[in-house]
Amino acid sequence: MATLPQVPPFSIAIEKFPATELAGLREDLLQSGLDSRQVAELIRGFLTERGYGISFDDAHSAACDVEVLFGSLQRMQETLERVAVLM
Repeated sequence: MATLPQVPPFSIAIEKFPATELAGLREDLLQSGLDSRQVAELIRGFLTERGYGISFDDAHSAACDVEVLFGSLQRMQETLERVAVLM
C-alpha cells in the first residue's frame, strides 16, 4: 500500500513589522496604569490597523507574555506572528 507524502501544515507568514513600529507599540504597552485588558486592546488595535485579526483571548495571552513587554523586539515580532490572523 502506497503512503502519501507528508505535507507541512499550512501557515501564512505575516509581514515583519518595522522595528520603530514595534518599539512604539512596546512604549504604549509599558505606559503606567494599563491593566492586562487594556494592553490586549492595544495589541488588537496594532494588528487590526495593519489588516490582521486577533481574538481577545490571544491578545490577552500575548499581553500577559512578559517577553512581549520586556524581551527583544524579535520576540515581540514572533509573538505577533503567532497570534495574528490574516483578514
